[in-house]
Amino acid sequence: MMRKVLFALCIICTCLAAEAQKIKPFKVLALYENGGHHVEYSKRAKVWLNQLAAQKGFTIDFIQNTDKIDDAFLSDYQLFIQLDYAPYAWKDKAAKAFEKYINEGRGGWIGFHHATLLGEFDGYPMWDWFSAFMGGIRWKDYIATFAKGRVNVEDKKHPVMKGVPASFMVKQEEWYTYDKSPRPNVHVLASVNENTYNPQQLKVKMGDHPVVWTNPHYKARNVYIFMGHSPILFDNPAYTRLFTNAIFWTAGK
Repeated sequence: MMRKVLFALCIICTCLAAEAQKIKPFKVLALYENGGHHVEYSKRAKVWLNQLAAQKGFTIDFIQNTDKIDDAFLSDYQLFIQLDYAPYAWKDKAAKAFEKYINEGRGGWIGFHHATLLGEFDGYPMWDWFSAFMGGIRWKDYIATFAKGRVNVEDKKHPVMKGVPASFMVKQEEWYTYDKSPRPNVHVLASVNENTYNPQQLKVKMGDHPVVWTNPHYKARNVYIFMGHSPILFDNPAYTRLFTNAIFWTAGK
């Protein structure tokens, strides 16, 4: 009997070791804002990402500006996370290196919240390439006073949505609107039901309002996740599952 138990344990250990070897270590770069009203989200995200990296066996580096970014710098990373960092005020070499990274599929990308703050801001011009990457949109408005809203998953079979509830509530968000829906140019994974806003924001609505999508027209695996303003998002298991899935899918793992 003991031999059978030992044999079974050996089989289990062998299977677990084989499973662990399937996920090879990879490196992640996270560009984040360390100021303004998104700083609390950034702080919480750093803690959560460091814990996830330790648990799952990848490494992550954080930067607060684009000064270091060029082709050589990005070549060391299999995933680029744009963690609440706007698509303007980038160094020119960084913007060109990033476009190449995405166009040539040199690594994956996840963008959050501020990554669709597209337009002319603070004296900087529109980044046309980035607008096309996000589905040809331009930022239009937002709910400055915040609102709850229910997010509905549209593509339940996509790997990014594995284990994510069919719908989940986001308790505090700004809910950007754009000049048009990106839907014709991207693959929408989830959208917010604007009728569930609490309090109701009658003037700041789009009708069709995607909040999670991927653009299949680029070689890099990519996911944009609009929700990314409040640190309480990391208390939401649906959000952390979405974030975790996005990391491993975009990194090709």
